[in-house]
Order: sequence, then C-alpha cells, then structure tokens
Amino acid sequence: MRLCEFQKKEVINSCDCSKIGYVTDLIFDECSGCIEAIIVPKGGRFCFLFGEDTELVIPFQCIKRIGPDIILVEMHEKKPC
Repeated sequence: MRLCEFQKKEVINSCDCSKIGYVTDLIFDECSGCIEAIIVPKGGRFCFLFGEDTELVIPFQCIKRIGPDIILVEMHEKKPC
C-alpha cells in the first residue's frame, strides 16, 4: 500500500466512533522498514497550517483494521473533567 492510499482513508476511533481525520504522514523504522505510527492532524485535514503541535501520532499497534475507505484505531483517551 502506498502513502497516497493511506491519505484517502479516514481514521476512526473504534472506542467512541469519533472521526479523527485523514493520514498526512507515516513514521518508519529505518532498520526494519516497518511502519511505527501514522500521523493525523488534530481537528481536520488542514489544521497544520494554523499552528504548531497540532498533529496526533497514532502508534501502528493501535490500528485494528484497514478497510477500503477507513482505518479503525483503538485509542483510549482520558478526557479532562
């Protein structure tokens, strides 16, 4: 699978069914060539234009399924009260 194919898939959190966004980049292990994580901008596809620290790094272990249109991830986040 190519990066451009990953970028067309929407990332969905299976824990709460929330839409996270679209993949903008991948992090690879230089020695093994395996994908370590996917990078998704917080708040949408183009939020990286408006500030720093606006990307979410999702470890590859969190990916549960890659389908034809979406990538299902399992991320348990504790939200502040």
